[in-house]
Amino acid sequence: MPIIEPEVTIDIADKAEAEDLLRAEISKQLDALPDGQQVMLKLTLPEKPNQYKSLVDHPGVMRVVALSGGYDRTEANRRLCENAGIIASFSRALTQGLSAQQSDEDFDKTLSETIDSIFDASCAG
Repeated sequence: MPIIEPEVTIDIADKAEAEDLLRAEISKQLDALPDGQQVMLKLTLPEKPNQYKSLVDHPGVMRVVALSGGYDRTEANRRLCENAGIIASFSRALTQGLSAQQSDEDFDKTLSETIDSIFDASCAG
């Protein structure tokens, strides 16, 4: 399964416009895929809710997963909730709050709470 990961930097001034261009170009390429061919897309959480809904619904897309892109977990979860059909593929947001200095109990508790919050945000969209 090809995985396409065009990350948009979260702090650029024209992020919403960049995402419009990205969606249009990805759509063009998806429309050119042979019948039955699918890809997975890993995309930075967008500025506009459901910006990538047409990609989520495209027959050439197996799954769209969201990159936290550098947003903290709270902001990443908020944005994820706004995007139907997209699930999390967070790494930076997943590890937020975890430390080698934590006790095993605190580490496990923080990780469990983090996973639950990301799962809930994935299901809310």
